[in-house]
Amino acid sequence: MKLGKPQRQHRVAQLLEGHAVTSQSQLVDLLQELGIEATQATVSRDLEEMGAVKVRVRGGDTVYAIPELPKERLAPEEHLRRVLGEWAVEVAHSANLVVVRTPPGSAHVVGSALDRTDMPEIVGTVAGDDTVLVVATERVGGAKLAKRLATLAGI
Repeated sequence: MKLGKPQRQHRVAQLLEGHAVTSQSQLVDLLQELGIEATQATVSRDLEEMGAVKVRVRGGDTVYAIPELPKERLAPEEHLRRVLGEWAVEVAHSANLVVVRTPPGSAHVVGSALDRTDMPEIVGTVAGDDTVLVVATERVGGAKLAKRLATLAGI
């Protein structure tokens, strides 16, 4: 089956967490075992976009891993713009709440990016499978924050 980029990259991240993936061709094979079509070139682009790096593990082998941003390190607004632009498909609001919809299995990516931004108008987020609930400060409110997030997402 042919998956969209967000769904495929989600599966790639899962595979990297669960397997010692030493090469792009091995990753293509693992995706094929899941019934997912992807070329080596596609996997290469995915790994680059996801920030995957090769790390040395016990025994001396190098495997792909996706480093997490340290929780205390803030992501730049350009990172948030890229994440929202790629993963957010709809933004809605009510009172001081904003709902950001994503493709299935992708909400955690957006939630994590929002959690690591330097936006004082965000109190916090809760990410499900395809929805991120963003709590805005009362001072700012949901409408204003939703507009800003939609603008960053290009929608």
